[in-house]
Amino acid sequence: MQRIKFDMGELIAFVVTAEKASFRHAADALFLSPPALSRRVERLEAAVGARLLERTTRHVELTAIGQEFLQEARAALASLEEAIQRVNDQQKLRRGRVSIACIPSVAINLLPNLLAKFAVQQPDVQVHVIDESAPQVLDAVLKGDADFGISFTGSQESSMRFEALTRERYMLAMPRSHPWASRPHIHWAELSGQRLVSVSHKSGNRLLLDQVMAELPHQPVAWYECNHVAGALALVEAGLGLSAIPHLALRPDHPNLCAIPLTEPDLWRTLGFLQRRDRVLGPSAQAFRTHLQQELLPTPEAVSMAHERTAPAKAR
Repeated sequence: MQRIKFDMGELIAFVVTAEKASFRHAADALFLSPPALSRRVERLEAAVGARLLERTTRHVELTAIGQEFLQEARAALASLEEAIQRVNDQQKLRRGRVSIACIPSVAINLLPNLLAKFAVQQPDVQVHVIDESAPQVLDAVLKGDADFGISFTGSQESSMRFEALTRERYMLAMPRSHPWASRPHIHWAELSGQRLVSVSHKSGNRLLLDQVMAELPHQPVAWYECNHVAGALALVEAGLGLSAIPHLALRPDHPNLCAIPLTEPDLWRTLGFLQRRDRVLGPSAQAFRTHLQQELLPTPEAVSMAHERTAPAKAR
């Protein structure tokens, strides 16, 4: 490959002069004196071995070779600018920081594996996880404490954009030793007379659960309440009752608990990204958001398949 014998300043001098069709105007744009600009163009012409500009006392015109070279010069400058921008973006991405707000079930049973994969791709990106209830996740995103959130509420906010990711079904959590543990599904009406462990009214799940149970002929009674699903599951594991939970709240490989789909009616909730409409994500946050979007369960069918893995083997 022949060595390039001109520098970037000379190439820029030629392009600007050709576009301005005037040495004086080009010199003003580049903060150079006309003689200095002329010398740069002359050095470029000497390097390429051809005259690129025809000079007169009134204006400047491109030669035939100059017209062809102008297109190549513009393309070369644009390509270099794009390359520099890509390098800058990568540097920002590698050293970035991301803050994500999410509901506890996502933070406990979904996010760890996704974060581990992201850490391999971007080991220098710091991630702050705000794991709180759905109302607090919404509040963190609205206040700007989080770049974005993962939750199932917030789409009604006019200042918020909600992008659905996947659906998850509500299940009945119970000890694996429970008589119902081998069943393929359980009707909501069958919960009447059972001791239930429920989340408190502070949880976003409670509203959905109350709406379903209000339609039952005999409403079940919650003997125990916890602020978060994780606390409710601990009480279920202790044998204090059963609990209606979203599918992601219980790991399929839990040694002592299983979850059976609740039906008649089927109750689902939609998980999605929460982001303020006026917020533009930085390179690191956008990369993490894209990673999550690619990794999360894409369809309800995939979630349904995952439900089967949550039930005990003899129920399949």
